[in-house]
Amino acid sequence: MDQQVELIATGDVGNFRLTDCVPRAPGAGEIRLRHEGAGVNFIDIYHRVGLYPLPLPAILGVEGAGVVEAVGADVGNVRVGDRVAYAGIPGAYAATRLLPAWRAVQLPDDIDTRVAAVSFLRGMTAHMLLTRIYPVAGGTTLLVHAAAGGLGAMLTRWAKHLGATVIGTASSPEKAAIARAQGADRVIIGRDADVAAEAGRLTDGKGVDFAVDGIGGAMLRKTLASTRRFGVVASVGQAAGPIPPVAVDELRPMLVHPSVMAYAADPAAYGVTAQAVIAAIREGIVQSAASGYSLAQAAQAHSDLESGKTTGSLVLDFVQH
Repeated sequence: MDQQVELIATGDVGNFRLTDCVPRAPGAGEIRLRHEGAGVNFIDIYHRVGLYPLPLPAILGVEGAGVVEAVGADVGNVRVGDRVAYAGIPGAYAATRLLPAWRAVQLPDDIDTRVAAVSFLRGMTAHMLLTRIYPVAGGTTLLVHAAAGGLGAMLTRWAKHLGATVIGTASSPEKAAIARAQGADRVIIGRDADVAAEAGRLTDGKGVDFAVDGIGGAMLRKTLASTRRFGVVASVGQAAGPIPPVAVDELRPMLVHPSVMAYAADPAAYGVTAQAVIAAIREGIVQSAASGYSLAQAAQAHSDLESGKTTGSLVLDFVQH
């Protein structure tokens, strides 16, 4: 008998329930995947608390990797026994799941399954931000919040690979050291730091060209003030809480609110981006040293991520090591 973690009501981690489940038969165009790992991300927290509501009971988790266990009719891109990864669709907190076959990305032999399990959502997000939202290149100055975190570290490495100058933020000197190790050129330290003033000082008063804000709350206003006129701010999360109203006259840069879930729902974009993520893993741009939790520890993983204790990626391990 397999197991899964169900969310039975929105709210805190006490609403998770570990239950037994039976593997389901895939329908036409579907596969059944047996997970070896599943990523734990902030979007899972947003689903849990109801910010992005799902029909209940729900199985959270929007990325994972494992082995194809069964295929339905009209599936030609993968076969039973293939190792695959995916991102962009809830249902990962389970030993097995059904998945639209077009989302299954075959993993080359040199890509570790556990690394892939926590790389595709952040990798697709980074690719979307750095190539579609703002084409980052040599000469670009980029502000990355939480540069020691999973997405922040990946953005920092990828932006440096593209030739950008990266200004990171970090809540503590310890996390600042991690951000610098990822390649950040400068790090603004402290939850209460005057980010706009520091960004201005570091750019000779110009402001950064592009800023990625996954913090939300009151930070977005600081991020807008850190960005040059006609620059771009991408708001990609609300880890610090809902974003207060922002006055129109504060929008010197352009504010965008891109959705990686929408981006990953486009099969054409998904396929191109997945291959870019595989290439980035091979080049060492995507590095996913992950903190591991068992499926039964999903609530603990959420609590650790939400509290800011963690750095890097979090993975639910389905294979005993």
